[in-house]
Amino acid sequence: MVLAKSKKSVGLGNTLMNDRFGKGKGSDRKRVSAVTRIDHATGKEYITNDKQDAAWVKMRSITEQGALDEFLATAELAGTDFTAEKMNNVKIIHTDQRNPYLLSAKEEQAVLGKQRANKGRLTVPRRPQWDSTTTRDELDQRERESFLEWRRGLAELQETQDLLMTPFERNLEVWRQLWRVIERSDVIVQIVDARNPLMFRSEDLEVYVKDVDPKKHNLLLINKADLMTYKQRKMWANYLKGEGIDYRFFSAQLAKEMIEAGGYADSDDDESDDESDAGEGPSNKEEAPKAEEKVSEEKEEAKEEEITEYNDPDTHILRVDELEDILLQYQPKDLDRKLQVGLVGYPNVGKSSTINALIGAKKVSVSSTPGKTKHFQTIHLSDNVLLCDCPGLVFPNFANTKAELVCNGVLPIDQMREYTAPAALVARRIPQPFLEAIYGIKIKTRPLEEGGTGIPTSDELLDAYARHRGYMTQGLGQPDQSRAVRYILKDYVNGKLLYCEPPPGSGVDGPEFNAELYDMGHLPENRRVAMMSALEGADIDDTATLTSEMTALALPQGQKSKKLDKAFFKSGGNGGHIQQNFHHKYTQQGQAQSIVKHMSGRKLRAIIAAEQGVDVKEVQMEMGGKKHFKGGMGLKGGKGKRRAGRSGNNDEEN
Repeated sequence: MVLAKSKKSVGLGNTLMNDRFGKGKGSDRKRVSAVTRIDHATGKEYITNDKQDAAWVKMRSITEQGALDEFLATAELAGTDFTAEKMNNVKIIHTDQRNPYLLSAKEEQAVLGKQRANKGRLTVPRRPQWDSTTTRDELDQRERESFLEWRRGLAELQETQDLLMTPFERNLEVWRQLWRVIERSDVIVQIVDARNPLMFRSEDLEVYVKDVDPKKHNLLLINKADLMTYKQRKMWANYLKGEGIDYRFFSAQLAKEMIEAGGYADSDDDESDDESDAGEGPSNKEEAPKAEEKVSEEKEEAKEEEITEYNDPDTHILRVDELEDILLQYQPKDLDRKLQVGLVGYPNVGKSSTINALIGAKKVSVSSTPGKTKHFQTIHLSDNVLLCDCPGLVFPNFANTKAELVCNGVLPIDQMREYTAPAALVARRIPQPFLEAIYGIKIKTRPLEEGGTGIPTSDELLDAYARHRGYMTQGLGQPDQSRAVRYILKDYVNGKLLYCEPPPGSGVDGPEFNAELYDMGHLPENRRVAMMSALEGADIDDTATLTSEMTALALPQGQKSKKLDKAFFKSGGNGGHIQQNFHHKYTQQGQAQSIVKHMSGRKLRAIIAAEQGVDVKEVQMEMGGKKHFKGGMGLKGGKGKRRAGRSGNNDEEN
């Protein structure tokens, strides 16, 4: 008999009905605002629900999109449906000594020419005009339309001119934060990286600031200036002054170190210390009078260069108090409120670090990952200055390759997929002797007569680094290049591997412009000490340029390598064995070894007895004792004696 079905039992159909039409269901869909869409095929309009995202989803920085994602985002901004078409786009890439993701010298010059011709078309999105009568929905619709037109213009520039652009910010919410900062601030400070200032500078942003209000001011703050030499800063200063750009050199890292040290030392105290140091010399003047004169001359020259560099206003690296004083110079006389300073720039150029240095305490979170600051925020610096921190924005700019964006810190290193081009770019910019000296490795490159270029390839650099660090892949045991490249690129972004771009029109190429950065003084302390000890007796100092011969001498063997070699080459046990040539066994030495190796039993005992002039039985007893009792303790015990005697009797019978 079939039992009656309980009314409390829940089936699949009841579950679906309750989920859709149950009590309290569908309230989230009822609250969603409706938007109008246009069917691209028929041209008819229809109404659908607007997509609702969380606040953190809206403020996500979007700098790079695939073709499909970009098309869908553009269609959403335009409120249009679409019809998809399948296309077959296959590209075959051949790799050899030349990396296909990097440009040759000829190709780079052609690209730079096209970039200069289309420089004026690189713009930032403008906020549409609005007043008190504009509603929120009307302003939102105008901003979406303006942002869509801006993206279409950049897309047309890429397609028609075949130019590669930086993966600029594609999120409208992030640009809205920039609009708020510009409208509110009296001074807009663009913070750029000193290693490549023009890469991080947006010229159209300065034009947009003046369009919003001609009374607003622009300032280019070149951060990380301590990574550059005095000559490099002087060349950049001459270029910026010639272009009429208001700039200042600054270093948030130096300011942080000075604050942690307890403040800024007075110049008088420094001078007195230098004078006292200069007065000290060798106790025995008769033994080293020339050395004393040389040391005093070097100190005087270094002191003169330091005074000249400090007194040069064009290349002077500002301190925190000096930077605040310069900002106050832009304050209008009739201003009855605090001076509002907006800080704008690319991700990872040091905006938050600059704020921390200005206020002398950690008020803003700092991260090396691009896009740490998510929202517009204000910080009271003093009674006269109010800082406005804007989220990091990747402005539209021309780029030769995506490898430059990774090396410049614009794109996150941990999220990159293609790593051979950035590694090849580092190997091209940093000299091979300096790479070998700073990492303690030896890069094996292909000789010139075999088709090599004299510059390490990405595979050669990464293999040498991975083998030295012990980074190997599981299973195959090959060097783990993807892991090694992340360490090298992070050293490059952080300034351990230093390279600075020369100013345009200077007539100096990259290697000549950075020649002073690759000497003994720019090595880490442990590597410099190792090289100086290896080159002991040679007349070199910290300013000596590294060469391949010096690097080869300065590769001391570590404790781990010594232990591994000792275990492998030890005489007995599980140590390594030597493989001889195939004809070795036909030599006299090989035949003797083969006789001892293959002979055993009675023949071997007979040969040993004949060589030593003893009885075969004695050899038998000794071998039996060693066989049954380790350590050569001799025979004892009935069982051992019986076994030895039995073998002896058999030998007599034979």
